[in-house]
Amino acid sequence: MIIYEYPFNERIRTLLRLEDLYEKFIFFLHQEHPQQHHVALATIFEMLEVAGRADLKSDLLQELERQKQTLLGFKSNPNVASERLDEVLSDVDRSLVALMGSQGKTGQNIRDNEWLMSIRGRTIIPGGACEFDLPSYYAWQQRSPQQRFNDISGWFAPLVPLFDAISVVLRLLRESGRSTKTIAQAGSYQQMLQGKVYQMLRLGIDDALGAIPEISANKYMLWVRFTSQDGDMKPKSFENDVPFELALCNF
Repeated sequence: MIIYEYPFNERIRTLLRLEDLYEKFIFFLHQEHPQQHHVALATIFEMLEVAGRADLKSDLLQELERQKQTLLGFKSNPNVASERLDEVLSDVDRSLVALMGSQGKTGQNIRDNEWLMSIRGRTIIPGGACEFDLPSYYAWQQRSPQQRFNDISGWFAPLVPLFDAISVVLRLLRESGRSTKTIAQAGSYQQMLQGKVYQMLRLGIDDALGAIPEISANKYMLWVRFTSQDGDMKPKSFENDVPFELALCNF
């Protein structure tokens, strides 16, 4: 089963992009080759570009606080698993405290590091981080994998509360959707949303079908058109019926 996600607004789109960059960063951080650590460092620079919105931190704090109050309202509900509820509340509280304790603008410690900023400026240029352009960076790449790992981890450390908060918010959003099984007739599916606001769509499909969803949506209608890829990877319409699972998520 392949899960496709589609954000309904720019706010969720930003969170999903940062989550994707974080997963890439963690993967390359835990490798050992200098080129892999170069990708990890370059990914931090990409994170700063995406997270440049000044209100991202305040948005996350407001959302976490709102979710906390909502979850506390379930405390008296006998149909709610109390242990699971306490676990989620603990995660929300932990993220709130850590995010409130983080100082300054997102990634300011990296922006204040002239050496890192010189590398960031060169990585924008194709092939700009060559050894003859950045000899000090090339020398750093010759350090042991553990030394490079420790350095990158230290530079990223102030960003950890932000990404923990993103993880908690997206997990709560994903868990809010109920998955239903449906069929796209002749590769096309439409659903009227009647003005109801959703934050994200999750679509699950059997990867053996070879069908790829192209999704568009607004507050009135959802449209999914399935395509497939031929030998040169050019998409073409999928004309058979496509069974899939659909979840509409909202806080």
